[in-house]
Formats: sequence, C-alpha cells, structure tokens
Amino acid sequence: MPVAYFSPATFRFLRALDHHNSREWFHDHKADYERHVREPFLALIADMQAPLAKISPHYRADTRKNGGSLFRIHRDTRFSNNKLPYKPWQGARFFHERRHEIAAPSFYVHIQPGDCFAGGGMWHPEPDDLKRIRSFIADNPAAWKKATHGKAFRERFQLWGESLSRPPRGFDPAHELIDDLKRKDFAAGQGFDETIACSPKLLPTLVDIYRQLAPLNDYLCAAQELEF
Repeated sequence: MPVAYFSPATFRFLRALDHHNSREWFHDHKADYERHVREPFLALIADMQAPLAKISPHYRADTRKNGGSLFRIHRDTRFSNNKLPYKPWQGARFFHERRHEIAAPSFYVHIQPGDCFAGGGMWHPEPDDLKRIRSFIADNPAAWKKATHGKAFRERFQLWGESLSRPPRGFDPAHELIDDLKRKDFAAGQGFDETIACSPKLLPTLVDIYRQLAPLNDYLCAAQELEF
C-alpha cells in the first residue's frame, strides 16, 4: 500500500531552518530534522529501489545516511560567498551503478517549501562530457528528437538549465538541433506541490516522472557509453 513519507512538519522544519540557519539552532532541533526530514526521506529512497529497477537495472536507490542517495543538508561553504551552514531543502538522487567510473545521468527529487520537483538528466557536465554529449546529439539527431521533442515530452516537461548565446565551437551553426547543442545542461523535470509531497501519491508520482524521463537518461547513457 502507498504510504505518506513527509508531513506538514517536514515543511515547517525547512521553513524554520531557512529563517534561522545557524549551527546552534540546528543542533537544538536536530531531533526534528531526523524525525520529519531525514528518516522519511530514507524510507522513500528504500521504497524507490524496486520500481526504479523496473525502469533500469543499472540505477540504485542507496539508503546509506552518508554517501548514498540522500544529499547532505550541510552546505559546502569553502568556495561560496554564501556562508549559511545549511540548505533549506533536502534532495536525493538515484544514480547509475558506474557513476564513480564515468559521469552519468541521474534521477532526482527535491523537497523544499514552495519548490518541490523531480527530474532526470545531467546538470553542469564537465567540459569533456559536455563535448561528448553535444557530439552525440549532432551525430544522432533522430533519437534525441524522439527522446525530448515528442508531443508527450513537450506537453509535460521542459529542458532546464543554461545555454550558450552562440553555437559551440566546432559545431555547425545550421544544424537542425543547434538550440540543443548550445545547452550547458541536459536535464528536465516536473514540479509538484506540498499536498502531493505529504500524501501517498508521492512515490507513484515520482515513479511516473522517472519512467517518462527514462528515454532522456537512456540517450545520455548512450552518449557516455553506459548501459541503461
């Protein structure tokens, strides 16, 4: 039976964290974080493995508290002008089994007051990976159009991220997919509201989004010479 993972208390905690955002406050409210955010998120990750395996046997939902699918709530402030210690959101990614060998697309879910969404693809790929993806699109346009330009995709999703203002060096400016070749990111997804996030509909909603985005990740895996 579908279950509800998050609750209004999840979003109350994240709003309060956004307002206070100090190590002292977080330490005093860590039990609330564990109860209302981390523990339900880990339960969601655990329940995602079986349906995820039906989408692709090469993707993993890792329930480890550290180093698994769940992102750290702590911010890395070493190279950022923003020195606030915590993220006012919690996210998880479901990654390819070979992610440590080669950059791979992932599936993602983001829980934040006013900004919940799920998606898939590759965000800010490194220069070599970016060039490889662009070259693959240039050489295999039909499969890319099938994955991302079809009616079902366009009615539900849009590709996210930044693009170059000019065609990338080495690519034909007249290529039929030049707008896609300009992209710096190859990711797409869909938002959902807190009502869905706090209901038993969350897991089937995520599975449906990932299933619909599987052709995008399949294509990006092919560009990286990975199995899907």
